[in-house]
Order: sequence, then C-alpha cells, then structure tokens
Amino acid sequence: MTDPMGAPVPERIGVAQYRTQSDFPVERGYVWTSCASVENGNPLYWDDAVADEVTGGPVAPPTMVSVWFRPHHWAPGRTSDVLPLQVHFDLKDHFGLPEAVMTDNTIVFHEPVRMGDRLVTLQVLRSVSEEKRTRLGTGRFWAIDVEYRNQHDALVAVESYTGFGYRRRPAEGGGEADGS
Repeated sequence: MTDPMGAPVPERIGVAQYRTQSDFPVERGYVWTSCASVENGNPLYWDDAVADEVTGGPVAPPTMVSVWFRPHHWAPGRTSDVLPLQVHFDLKDHFGLPEAVMTDNTIVFHEPVRMGDRLVTLQVLRSVSEEKRTRLGTGRFWAIDVEYRNQHDALVAVESYTGFGYRRRPAEGGGEADGS
C-alpha cells in the first residue's frame, strides 16, 4: 500500500511530515481577543507584572497553541489552499474513504508559548489500523501527532488525534422510493 506521497504507509509511521511555519508571530491582540471571547480574566494574560512574576513574561494561554496555524482565507503569494492536518487528508485519499470523524483529541503542553514566538508544526503518523466495520461504516482508524515547536526548536506542545476514515454503510431497506 502506498500513500499519496509515494512511500508505503508503514514507512511513514513515526516520520515527521509537513513541516509548517505559522503565517504570523504569536501576538497579544489574538490573546486578548481570545480571552475576552470566553471571559477569561486570568491576570497572567492581562497583567504584565503578574506574567513577569509567574512565567518570566507574557505568555499565551496553552489552549491557543493551534490558533497560530489556522490559515487566513487569503495570504499574499499563496497559490493553493492550506489544509490543517494534511496527513489525515492523505490517508482519506489513499484509502478511498470519503467520510471521517475525529474520535479523540488530547494535548500535552511543554514550554510556554511567548509573545513573538514563530511556531512550527510537524505531523507524525503514529498508526493505521486494518479495515474495521463500525456503525458508521467500513474504514480505518489512524493516530496522528502534531508537534508544535518554537523558533528555538523547543517543544511547546503535542496534539494527538485519533481519526476514523470510512465509507458509509448502505441505508436500511436498500431500495429507492417507489414514488407511490
């Protein structure tokens, strides 16, 4: 079995793929807007004196780590669409699985994300199951890690996904309406 990049799928397990740099640096406007949207009044994100005392300077909320990789709909010089979690879409295409759901998502945080950081992600395929049949349909489960690193190559977070790509089960009854 070969993936869209031309290498056998088993050979891609554990290999970092799709190194991507964020389009813009971590910045306070996004942090304050995000905190305001959920009424997060934690002084760590609003008060420089508190941030200096607790974390050695302003930081972004850990849960914002993926924000820096949500592509804008347009960017100068971009000639193609940008998809997050490209490994997931590669697997869907390779196995001919038109539908997919994420069944699990966890994040482990490491170094804090600081104002001005330029983050980089790497996607690592961890596993692909044999074909399975579920209530949704027939398909495969896969596990993908997204590693987030800062401009000093320090690991700031690892986001782990489990996805299920599948073909829908045929509808019960199996026939078309008879029109009567």
